[in-house]
Amino acid sequence: MTVPCSVQCLCGAVNIKLNGQPQARANCHCRSCQDFYGTSMLSATAWLAEQVTVASGSVSSFSHPSKDLSRTFCSGCGETVFGTNRLGMRVLPNTIFARAAGGEVPEEMRPTMHLFYRHRIIDIQDELPKYLDGWDGPTYQA
Repeated sequence: MTVPCSVQCLCGAVNIKLNGQPQARANCHCRSCQDFYGTSMLSATAWLAEQVTVASGSVSSFSHPSKDLSRTFCSGCGETVFGTNRLGMRVLPNTIFARAAGGEVPEEMRPTMHLFYRHRIIDIQDELPKYLDGWDGPTYQA
């Protein structure tokens, strides 16, 4: 797998360095992502915390008021460069990888599954497995 070794925020002020491979590549439909990221589905990669570092730029963080989640964003443009989930993993939105690759998410970074599909806001028509909850649980059967 060829993974970009760094990505930047929208204004280019924040540079995030990546080491190794993501632990998961998914489209997440959980209520926490919907609420915290303001989207019906978060397409992202999850990394061990030590694999993601802020190499340059000024970032700020915001912790969810009642859940074990936080978002780290560029202090200039405000783009979320990564979130931290309840497992302590860094979650990078796939939009940041699409920008780094010139417009499309590289094949090696595209989601391999849907998580928490029972909480979806819209039906998705693709061939990826759709786990009703976590990836070790039952899948959606149309």
